[in-house]
Amino acid sequence: MNKWFSASQASVFARITSLAQVTFTAAIAFNLSINSAFAGDPFRTSNPHNIGDKTEAVFKAVFQNGNYREAESYLQQALSSEPNEPLVYAMRASLAYANKDLTTLDTYSKKTLETGQKLIASDPLRGNLYTAVGNFLEGALIITREGTGGAAQALGKLRQVYQYLDKAEAISANDPELNLIKGYMDLLLAVNLPFTNPDEAIQRLEKSAAPQYLVDRGIAIAYRDLKNYSQALDYANRALKATSDNPEVYYLKAQILHEQGKRQNSRQQIQDAIANFDKALSKKSQLPADLVKQIEHERSSANNSLKNLG
Repeated sequence: MNKWFSASQASVFARITSLAQVTFTAAIAFNLSINSAFAGDPFRTSNPHNIGDKTEAVFKAVFQNGNYREAESYLQQALSSEPNEPLVYAMRASLAYANKDLTTLDTYSKKTLETGQKLIASDPLRGNLYTAVGNFLEGALIITREGTGGAAQALGKLRQVYQYLDKAEAISANDPELNLIKGYMDLLLAVNLPFTNPDEAIQRLEKSAAPQYLVDRGIAIAYRDLKNYSQALDYANRALKATSDNPEVYYLKAQILHEQGKRQNSRQQIQDAIANFDKALSKKSQLPADLVKQIEHERSSANNSLKNLG
């Protein structure tokens, strides 16, 4: 991985973390799911790890229903009853990132890192995994606070992320939680570095990651960013089958349809995009305020695109 991180490429981390939707999705989508056969472990159908029921409730609130208000209330319960679970702190940090609360992001990025390090002794796979996540969150904080001036320091954090992911992979290369996290990270880099191949990251997600709806959502985001809108739409529709009440997935589908419609000069696709923006906004009370503003802005842009077609 070190070949990716020359000084001339230090701004890549800044560009990645400046994309709020992608980065936020990546930072938290590592961690959550729905419909597990084992309470508290949404990733594994065999050999479950002890994650915790309250933590899983936060997962469901965010990723089954796209309900961040509900997630906040569940999160307080998880923080008090499951204090040794690094995923809880990663979730709290990620929600703080979405709300641009840098003080809370700082606090819980550190807690994610510390708790991940402590977990290495009893669960080395997940301990190394969340030590990597903690370093990622700290890198995102550096870039958010310092912009490109913090790129060199953030780059050091990114190196540590992959060092700990490599340690986790040495323990269990086919673990679904590991492959979800690493797959998302690899996709972020692949769509931002011209000499990297996103196909390998997509294959990692499809072959070994879970849960499936987050695999589909991640691949949809990747194809969107690669401007392969037909493939992106296919995977967004797959994700919607499992999370049909989630306004963020309708937002993702709307983005894809809008870009596809502009490329093909298609009124129907842009109209469909506006309809999906509206579906997302119908549940705006559940979403972070800044995300609502962004959806409204993109919906307005789609409406202008429609008018420009005459």
